[in-house]
Amino acid sequence: MTIRTTSIRYLISRKIAALRWPHWVAIGTAATVAIAVSVWALWPESPRQRVYLDATACLLTGNQGVTTEPAASVWATLQQASVDTLVRAQTLRVSDPQTPENAAGYLASLATSGCGLIVAVDAGPAAAVDKHAGTFPATPFITVGGGTPAANVQVFDPSDTAGIQAAVQTHLEAMADQAS
Repeated sequence: MTIRTTSIRYLISRKIAALRWPHWVAIGTAATVAIAVSVWALWPESPRQRVYLDATACLLTGNQGVTTEPAASVWATLQQASVDTLVRAQTLRVSDPQTPENAAGYLASLATSGCGLIVAVDAGPAAAVDKHAGTFPATPFITVGGGTPAANVQVFDPSDTAGIQAAVQTHLEAMADQAS
């Protein structure tokens, strides 16, 4: 009797399992779809590329580049203002010799390549701005650590970080307004 009872129970459980099979497939499919939609909806967005305006601010430094002060802090200021205003920032290092004549070529390349603001740091680049700023009257210049004020040239002491930051921010905001 036990064998027959076991066989009957087995057959009944098979029939019940056979009847429930489509329901389990539907439940499994619905659960899989729900999990997939949840993962897709909650997945973090990929970082988007920053879209800059058609304006560029440029930093001209001596042979140390942006690795030493005051160029490093001026570069940090330009980068932060660039993030705030969406104006591109770029840097160019004057290779040796550190003379105004050598720096003049680098200065001219920045001025003619569309830099809307040129910030010159160190003695050679600042001296080149002194000599050649008049050649580019529509381009504003900021010199840090030397130079002579002129109609399109602002001069700052390297210790005046607040003044440098304010001047850079003001120029980049004006460039952003003009470009947009």
